[in-house]
Amino acid sequence: METSLCYAFSYPISTTTHVTKSPRGLIVSASRSDTKKHHTRKPQLTKNLRHRRRTEHPPDFHPILHPVPFDSDSDTLHSEYDVSDSCDENLVWESDEIETISSLFQGRVPQKPGKPNRERPLPLPLPHKIHPLRFPTPKNLIKNHPSCSSRQPVSNQIYKNPTFLITLAREIRALNPEDNVSAVLDPWARFLRKGSLSLTVRELGHMGLPNRALHVFCWVQNQPHLFPDDRILASTVEILARAHELKMPFEMDKFITLASKNVYEAMVKGFIKGGNSRLAWKLLSVATEGKRMLDSGVYAKLISQLGKDPDRRMLVLPLLEELAEREELVLTQQDCTSVMKVCSKMGRFEIVEALYDWFKNRSGNNIPSVVMYTTVIHSRCLESKYRDAMAVVWEMEDSNCVLDLPAYRVLIKLFVGLNDVSRAARYFSKLKESGFRPSYGIYRDMIGVYTESGRLAKCKEIRHEAEMAGFKLDI
Repeated sequence: METSLCYAFSYPISTTTHVTKSPRGLIVSASRSDTKKHHTRKPQLTKNLRHRRRTEHPPDFHPILHPVPFDSDSDTLHSEYDVSDSCDENLVWESDEIETISSLFQGRVPQKPGKPNRERPLPLPLPHKIHPLRFPTPKNLIKNHPSCSSRQPVSNQIYKNPTFLITLAREIRALNPEDNVSAVLDPWARFLRKGSLSLTVRELGHMGLPNRALHVFCWVQNQPHLFPDDRILASTVEILARAHELKMPFEMDKFITLASKNVYEAMVKGFIKGGNSRLAWKLLSVATEGKRMLDSGVYAKLISQLGKDPDRRMLVLPLLEELAEREELVLTQQDCTSVMKVCSKMGRFEIVEALYDWFKNRSGNNIPSVVMYTTVIHSRCLESKYRDAMAVVWEMEDSNCVLDLPAYRVLIKLFVGLNDVSRAARYFSKLKESGFRPSYGIYRDMIGVYTESGRLAKCKEIRHEAEMAGFKLDI
């Protein structure tokens, strides 16, 4: 009996495998095929599609849907679709649309007819940037002074450095009463120059130490490279006059001829700031008799000081006449406004108008402040020229002035004189919106204008508001 061998292959038998029969069994012979199997390569995307520079646009989830009326007849529905398709085929592009599309390929976008550059209005000025002119420089900005440069010599860095000079004044204030100022000033004597310590003397005057200011002046007199100097002398004289510690010389004419203009003006300013306006007026009268010309600001400050006392207002007229005779008048806005206030109290309304016109017409960018506008409006109200005062109100509104409480009070008084209830109510509401509290006079004016117009309910409301604010009206 013959035995046959069977082999199980785990892989399929290729076409090159040969199986033969022999006496011992089956003989399998396999030969490797020389021909390789060619596999089909999977198609891939091109390089520009595999690495995109821009992301694809998101799909449109909101397509334009055209309403299709429902009809039971399917033929009618298909006919409507056929009509829409025919409308899309017959779509005609307009000339401006074709030009716009073609310009995208040419790199130019067509402009609309008209002005190529649209002019936009300027932004409104911010309230925190509208301030009166020439505010004093705060002391925390002194570090930007040009004398603080580290490349300059030490003497140039400190002889007119405000921070250093104010520090000297503070160190002198910290001395004991029996100590001499030379303990502070001697180490820095070789770095100082003429006029350096005038700021230190003024700072000691602000601290209320006129005696220490005099001690500094006496120390300067012993320094040959620092004295004589009119600047420190003028500062010392002004501080002593303001503190009522300056004795007047008996020979006034001799003093006028010997004193310089700066020293003489400093003395007058010191007496004005100290409240001794009569002695200041006497000094100006002597200077006028001696044909000595002083600064216009000194006259303005004395006029403002004399105007506070009703008994001394008659002394103002000679000073005003002297200012009117000058060919060139040099006044700051603050001095001009103070003179206008005194003239309106005295009833010299023509001088107020003349100063107002002079300030606006002089050279430079002269924009009146809210205080000057208020003074002119109040002056015209006192003269019963309400229509002329309204012209100033319109000018003030055009200049975008930020109003303060006195300005609101004067404007409401003007509208009450014109019996203009709507404007008075509008500015009364603006006053409260700006954060101000109405005064007793404003409440009385508002109640009066509402009473004349017959609006008694509004009168009761204003009266209740005034009582809630703490005022007791006797109307």
